Amino acid sequence: MRAVYIEEFGDVDVLKFGELPEPKVGPGEVLVRVKAVSLNHLDIWVRRGIYPKLSMPHVLGSDIAGVIEEVGEGVNLEVGRKVLVSPGVSCGKCEMCLLGKDNLCKDYKILGEHIWGGYAEFVKVPVQNILPFPEGLTFEEASAIPLVFLTAWQAVVEKGEVKAGDVVFITSAGGGVGSAAIQIAKLFNAFVITTVGSDEKVEKAYELGADFVINRKKEDFEKVVLEKFGKVDLVVDHSGKENIQKLINITKWGGKVVIYGATSGYNAQIDLRHVFYRQVSLIGSTMGSKGILFRVIRLIEQKKLKPIIYKVLELKDAKEGHRILESFSPFGKVVLRV
Repeated sequence: MRAVYIEEFGDVDVLKFGELPEPKVGPGEVLVRVKAVSLNHLDIWVRRGIYPKLSMPHVLGSDIAGVIEEVGEGVNLEVGRKVLVSPGVSCGKCEMCLLGKDNLCKDYKILGEHIWGGYAEFVKVPVQNILPFPEGLTFEEASAIPLVFLTAWQAVVEKGEVKAGDVVFITSAGGGVGSAAIQIAKLFNAFVITTVGSDEKVEKAYELGADFVINRKKEDFEKVVLEKFGKVDLVVDHSGKENIQKLINITKWGGKVVIYGATSGYNAQIDLRHVFYRQVSLIGSTMGSKGILFRVIRLIEQKKLKPIIYKVLELKDAKEGHRILESFSPFGKVVLRV
């Protein structure tokens, strides 16, 4: 099969376009012919070597839309059916999985991160990772849904416990998770403050539903938030050590800071007095349970949520897609058409 893969860690030049063996399905598995796969910053971290013991060659790509090509023994699904793929793979039988908290499974893996993903013509997944295809969407649009909406829903709704009237601060409106988080927070009638990295993105953030947008390259978001709004109820952030103290500072007494990533680095230093004295909750969040995506798909079909796409490229142009992501220039998702 045609695929984009890595055989070593490094910059974009380690991405290779060529032939790899087609995966073989076993009992309980489904072979999906990939039609589109969207990119995430996770792909960049994996390519750079976040998991140094990863087996090579390795295929990146967590967000996959396609059609069923083949099914394994015990799978009662129709070949040729359009599907969306849930990016999180778990054992399906442990306590956490059976409680519907599969992203807390000790064997949890993410497509493209720990196991072969969707930068290829075919991908093999467990049958429980097959999701209904959202009506009215293209393959490219559908591929822009799974990881970012799953991550955003858990961070905003399940961990952040957003409520109507809450003031919510979401970093990076132009990012995949940021653009999803804004829409989800507005779905719950929250007041959303967000940041962007350029003037060109300001209006796009407002169009997405944000109530107040700050160009972080021109203004200190901490100063602006404290002067205009006092403190916020909930922060949803991926930026890491660069901003963590400021984010704690703008959070009200008893408020929450939900952290789903650390783009600027992991080794953060914070003033713990602001945490225990003001009783601010620092909450970690990774992905979400598979079941969340069924609700997300319904809301997208009802046009209450929508995937945001910046650019569609061909599979062979994956290097360009990575360069675009590393420039932090896009507003929305970069998608590879397979």
